[in-house]
Amino acid sequence: MEKELKPRFVDALKRNNDQIREDRAKAIGEDSELIYKRRIEDIELKIKRIAREQEGAIDISPLDKNSLTFADFNPEGFVQNDIELSLIIRNLKIQFEIAKNRYEYLFGKKY
Repeated sequence: MEKELKPRFVDALKRNNDQIREDRAKAIGEDSELIYKRRIEDIELKIKRIAREQEGAIDISPLDKNSLTFADFNPEGFVQNDIELSLIIRNLKIQFEIAKNRYEYLFGKKY
């Protein structure tokens, strides 16, 4: 089968405003949706990483299996860091929920 050649340039010049607007709207919508979805995924990933960091801070194992001495542990620093990480996670969860709800509203799709 031979592919039929079409005058694409002439066809493009003949398009009416509605066709041009529709093409532009599709392009803008696709780009925006993809970027929005990626932003939501980035927030979700940050939440997971910070939660892992927070859990990792709980591990205050001794220096080796025969030692009863814990690594240099600073209780004040631990508490401060844990509270800060908890606040960061809370704020990211709020951002995640807002972004997810807006994504669903704007693009009519479930995240």
